[in-house]
Amino acid sequence: MIGIVGGGIIGLCSAYYLQKAGHKVTVFDQTIIADGCSTGNAGMIVPSHIVPLAQPGMIAKGMRWMLKSTSPFYIKPRLNADLMRWGWLFYRHATPEHVARAIPQLRDLSLLSKRLYQDLATNGEITFEWQERGLLMLYKTTAAEHDMAEEADVANHAGIDAQVLTSQQVQDMEPHTRVDVRGGVLYPGDAHLNPNELIASLVAYLRGAGVTILDGQVVTGFGKTGSRITSVQTGQGPYAIDQLVIAGGAWSPGLSRMLGISLSLQGGKGYSFMLRHVLNNVQIPAIMLEARATATPMGHDLRFAGTLEVAGTDMTVNRNRVRGIVQSINHYYPDLPVQMPAIDTVWRGLRPCSPDGLPYIGRVTHFDNVILATGHGMMGLSLGPATGKLVSELVDGVANSLDISGFKIGRFA
Repeated sequence: MIGIVGGGIIGLCSAYYLQKAGHKVTVFDQTIIADGCSTGNAGMIVPSHIVPLAQPGMIAKGMRWMLKSTSPFYIKPRLNADLMRWGWLFYRHATPEHVARAIPQLRDLSLLSKRLYQDLATNGEITFEWQERGLLMLYKTTAAEHDMAEEADVANHAGIDAQVLTSQQVQDMEPHTRVDVRGGVLYPGDAHLNPNELIASLVAYLRGAGVTILDGQVVTGFGKTGSRITSVQTGQGPYAIDQLVIAGGAWSPGLSRMLGISLSLQGGKGYSFMLRHVLNNVQIPAIMLEARATATPMGHDLRFAGTLEVAGTDMTVNRNRVRGIVQSINHYYPDLPVQMPAIDTVWRGLRPCSPDGLPYIGRVTHFDNVILATGHGMMGLSLGPATGKLVSELVDGVANSLDISGFKIGRFA
């Protein structure tokens, strides 16, 4: 029996590939899985995102954003040793050398995940409104234009197609709504899907395939015998397991501490809301660069998302951050009727952010039968299938589909 703690996209994809490999699987989650972090995100599948969050200039940019209440980035000040260590590690990795090492690792993981999504879209087992229309990175300033031209050059050198567009070329790609930008970069290899439908369909498939999903159950500890974990303990009692996968997202550090493992990870809160029945909808998913907000068409609806608010596991809605998303949209799409949404309609979720911008995927050294799969930041949905496939390979002890040495658990020890 494989026990997976965490019912987000990483845990569910791990369950999918493990059951395909013939394993009995039980998934544990403290919430109702349909409400988890994976359901309300922007739905973007982004092989274009090969530059990690820890990069030169990000510290200075983040400090400037901290001074504005509606900015897209915020760290809640607090005396917390884990946060201070995370910040120090982020600072140490915000270098050109780290970026150069990380690019091929993120690229290969992303491209594997996209191929697996394409397989899932064609085999008919799971439905999720798969669309391959690319991604637009939109900008309004000369500084952003310069940065994006450099990023496009980096992407092209790494084998990721990136096309720099004029404002008119951007507008030509959006025939139904006005776009007010200086220009943009098109990543034609990116895609998008409906995350709500994906999670619902994946859960239904897994249950039908015999996977046990125990949501609404808080994990309180683990049974241990020597160097092996033998059970997952919850308020409803212990469950015997042969292998353990920790895929708890932003809650992974607390779960890891129960195993004596120190995991540097911070929850980055993001928000999203829907604009329903849009008559002149956006056609291509976009990131509004200066605002760090996104727009993703989902059928006749349009989902907006944004912000990275590092505030522990606080799940309250910060109105100013939501207002920042709303205010930014009409600077790029002047004709969209976007107003401040009612707070009870705003979705929020925590993205598990590692200090170097790379996920944790691998076995731990403390135990013979424990695997961690977390820390994917804002790309959990995008990297879910590849991570699930790698977890299945680790459990079976077969060769990994790609080199995972850059994702090892103890790299900050």
